[in-house]
Amino acid sequence: MDQKYRIYINDNTLFIAEFAPKQLKRIQRLDAEDFDFPTFYKNIGKDTVQDYILIDADPKRLFNKIKRSCELIKAAGGLVKSAKGNYLFIFRNKRWDLPKGKVEKGEKIKEAGLREVEEECGVKIYTNDKKLCKTFHVYTLGNKIVLKKTNWYSMTVKAEPKLIPQKEEGITKAVWLGADELKPILKNTFPSILQVLEEASLL
Repeated sequence: MDQKYRIYINDNTLFIAEFAPKQLKRIQRLDAEDFDFPTFYKNIGKDTVQDYILIDADPKRLFNKIKRSCELIKAAGGLVKSAKGNYLFIFRNKRWDLPKGKVEKGEKIKEAGLREVEEECGVKIYTNDKKLCKTFHVYTLGNKIVLKKTNWYSMTVKAEPKLIPQKEEGITKAVWLGADELKPILKNTFPSILQVLEEASLL
């Protein structure tokens, strides 16, 4: 089985795989043997958009080594579809996003995703279905490097309820959009969100 991992750092993506993917975009290959993630992270540009790849016979081992050099935070969120076939998006920190949040102590990951979506958008989730994918992104918290693992689920609501964005979470807008109305989202979102939309066959 070809194991592949993606770690998002701002708008940069670090791939870890057994083979180089067949892709047209320019990708910078890094030396897997002496790879030190904290050093790589420290030197990465804040405003760069670049793909990097580590090729290793055992991608999982390499990924676990990176994971050990960070503090792991678990989160969950959802791609919510209304009965009219539209999808729920939120606008937070000047970017389009999907509702998500941290898993609380003693909470199951899937339940956390449902709770966060309901809190952030003021809706009642009808079904919380299959897991679409998991995404990993890295950021700094104080002087620690945090690796946030987010499990994404496909969810549904009855009808198409009015959305109430949770302002105290920095959410300024919550909207329903059809699959053919995603162009503004794609132009101004995070690479991790594109991965979720890809998994849901919306790209």
